[in-house]
Amino acid sequence: MLSGTASGVSQVSVVGEGSGATPVTPRPRLRFAPAPTGLPHLGTARTALFNWLYARHCGGEMVLRIEDTNAELATKAHIDQVLEMLDWLGLDFDGDPVFQSERGGLYDAAVERWLDSGQAYLDDGAVRFAVPSEGVTAFDDTVRGRVEFPNASIEDFVVRRSDGSATFFVANAVDDLDGGITHVVRGEDLLNTTPRVVLLRAALGAADVPMFAHLPLIVDKQRKKLSKRRDDVSLTSYRDQGVLPQAMVNYLALLGWGPPDGIEVRPLAEIVELFDLADVNAAPAMFDMGKLTAINGEYLRSLDDAGFAAAIEPWVRAKPWGEALDLAALSDVAPLIRERTRLLSDAPDRIAFLFAEPETDADDWDAALAAPAGDILDRARAAFAAFTDTEWTADSLHACLRAIGEEFGLKLGKAQAPVRIAITGRSVGPPLFESLELLGRDTALRRLDEARRRLGRTGLPAG
Repeated sequence: MLSGTASGVSQVSVVGEGSGATPVTPRPRLRFAPAPTGLPHLGTARTALFNWLYARHCGGEMVLRIEDTNAELATKAHIDQVLEMLDWLGLDFDGDPVFQSERGGLYDAAVERWLDSGQAYLDDGAVRFAVPSEGVTAFDDTVRGRVEFPNASIEDFVVRRSDGSATFFVANAVDDLDGGITHVVRGEDLLNTTPRVVLLRAALGAADVPMFAHLPLIVDKQRKKLSKRRDDVSLTSYRDQGVLPQAMVNYLALLGWGPPDGIEVRPLAEIVELFDLADVNAAPAMFDMGKLTAINGEYLRSLDDAGFAAAIEPWVRAKPWGEALDLAALSDVAPLIRERTRLLSDAPDRIAFLFAEPETDADDWDAALAAPAGDILDRARAAFAAFTDTEWTADSLHACLRAIGEEFGLKLGKAQAPVRIAITGRSVGPPLFESLELLGRDTALRRLDEARRRLGRTGLPAG
């Protein structure tokens, strides 16, 4: 508790410390307390996740508290975005949300109590809390150890603005105390506000303080704090690019924490079992888009055909050629692109040639159709035309084109290049022969004819 002495020195002590008593450990109760003033960002999501993980790990509770006292910024749309973020990530909370805008009476009562006791005073219409001039205000932080602030470094701070509204510090102190919060898990950027909240709790008669855990900053590759102006920090952006929620949760868990066995990609239930705030690293956590997409790719590869088809469906349906496709058609193409897909937004371009006429890349065309490309196309077209519908299989087409390549002294990779560009429009893409099988004999032959006409009968690229 925060205790005063005759000399005005104050400090925080742990309940039972030095008395030989065994501290009573209440059931962990955490809170996620966002200020909904814009699109939820990565740091907000990481804070929500770490609160949730520890609450579920300990069999405790996590409540949602909306810091909406600034009515101009905390609009309903912004509040809805917070709820959508939690729903997308699969992070539930206990009980109904608490809205600070509905608790003004509690904050007013606290300020009046401080005024009556002489712990606060008026200043140009505002109310300031009188910070002791000597001693330290200290608290325990699971991530950073014992943290101390000399009281002389803490200015008397405003607890009620001149417009009558309570400040952030008051709402935090009152709500954490009233809600029985045992652990406060939040970003490192709020560390310097903590001694003010601790002082206010003590002034309300609190005998102890929560266990704090100030999470490390999230930085970019240049080790600079992620910035809304400079970096893509919106969680919505990553969702729209096609990051799966379970992959995002897995990756966010690694921003400051790591499993003791070093296995980073694992089911959420295992992360919950292993997670402990004591294992959170105080060093800045670097956000790496490459690592996020790699993890997302692992989750995509774990889906079966139907699951992968359902995952890419919204992105495919956004394309004119994809509006009428059903899940069965997407399930058929899933094996062709699942292994190399890292973001769901990449999927439509990789399969577009199967459902619409391909857009040919000019550079790929020039590279793939150097001599003897024309002769290979002629041989492939003639050989493919001889296939019956039942013979039109990936294995048969593979063997056929391999044999054609051998006739020209070419390995399969070189031999299939002109056929691939004719069929798909690009030099790289899904497996060619499985794609040909799905595309069908008639369409494949027509595209080979079109490529041969464009190439010209001389076998050289047409100008």
